[in-house]
Amino acid sequence: MDASAIIAVIRARQTPGPDQLRWFARGLADGAVSDAQAGAFAMAVCLNGLSDAGRVALTEAMRDSGDVLSWDLPGPVLDKHSTGGVGDCVSLIAAPILAACGVYVPMISGRGLGHTGGTLDKLESIPGLSTHVGEARLRQITRDVGCAIVSATGRIAPADRRLYAIRDVTATVDSIDLITASILSKKLATGLDGLVLDVKCGSGAFMKTPDDARALAKALVDTANGAGCRTTALITDMNAPLAPALGNAVEVAVSMEVLAGNLAAAPRLAELSQAICAQLLVMHDQSPAEAAANVSRALSSGAAMERFAQMIAALGGPPDMAEDWRTHLPRAPVVGAVAAPQSGHIAAIDGEALGMIVVALGGGRRVETDRIDPSVGLSDVVALGDPVAKGQPLCTLHAASEDAAESAARAVQQAITIGDAPVIGPLVMERID
Repeated sequence: MDASAIIAVIRARQTPGPDQLRWFARGLADGAVSDAQAGAFAMAVCLNGLSDAGRVALTEAMRDSGDVLSWDLPGPVLDKHSTGGVGDCVSLIAAPILAACGVYVPMISGRGLGHTGGTLDKLESIPGLSTHVGEARLRQITRDVGCAIVSATGRIAPADRRLYAIRDVTATVDSIDLITASILSKKLATGLDGLVLDVKCGSGAFMKTPDDARALAKALVDTANGAGCRTTALITDMNAPLAPALGNAVEVAVSMEVLAGNLAAAPRLAELSQAICAQLLVMHDQSPAEAAANVSRALSSGAAMERFAQMIAALGGPPDMAEDWRTHLPRAPVVGAVAAPQSGHIAAIDGEALGMIVVALGGGRRVETDRIDPSVGLSDVVALGDPVAKGQPLCTLHAASEDAAESAARAVQQAITIGDAPVIGPLVMERID
């Protein structure tokens, strides 16, 4: 077992054996593998790839580089994962819906990455809330509430944390093999019985084309199933923001509206959240009709909102979040409408550009040490195909200063194309089992 020998195998377009990959993952976790060797490994995989069996072996090795949880609960342990988009706050809605349906959801989530928002950043816009909890507290909240959305502890897939940092500075982020192992090592370490992957496709996604999204979805599904976790992927449209809000507090607010039963506040967000929850229930022996009815009932009865509020309180947030979320969420000092420069229909929306506008406003990070302003962002964003008249609002802008608002308003007008009405496809484009 030697790092340079393992790297040489991949450089020769062959796949190391499972024992070699397990040794390398342990070396990433405990420091036996140097940064130079980790970078060479990442570059070799990025250029030459791994076999299907090698991808499974690397995922399992990275999963097993730290703690792997096991559960003894009176229901299935399920989760979902999104590959990243704009206005995507499905996790905030899906986790409590599933909990209200008798499912347990120990959801390890991440921070914002590039133009996409992070679930943890959104949650932490709620005053007092912290997603940093130890394993014992994660177990307690999951058992008591049914769902817990938290950050990974230092013992969950430490090999991935080390390799991801190396990939970020060596131009090796966009390897399907490394993306797959990174996503799944953390998810599978939480001891899941089943997983649904939401693979985004379009202008606001990392995967811009259906072919690229399909390739990633297939790699993720094959690898997760190969590692023993029953998994399905939905390829979903991200040619427009999923919710009419982009930013941390504004996305929490629109999620609360959906949980309160106001599905019209964010119809695409509500549709996809329900579809993902129903797919997870179907994977675990409910009929499609039964699953859809249970998900709908969890929302309409208020049970999902109750679970969400319990989780918020358990993580240190306000105990009355369900009744009074509007007063608890931070508000930006400058709020105003962005006017449409002409009349027509919303013909196209550059989701990545809108995401970067939120980052520029302070709602995301350019470098890891940046501090986020949870109050800034965009709300009431027009939907693809909407008719607009000149001067009507394209969105409401939330900014920290007038100068920032003026710059962002110009950028929004450039990111939204007004013209002929577009052809709008289905939200769920494809399912891969």
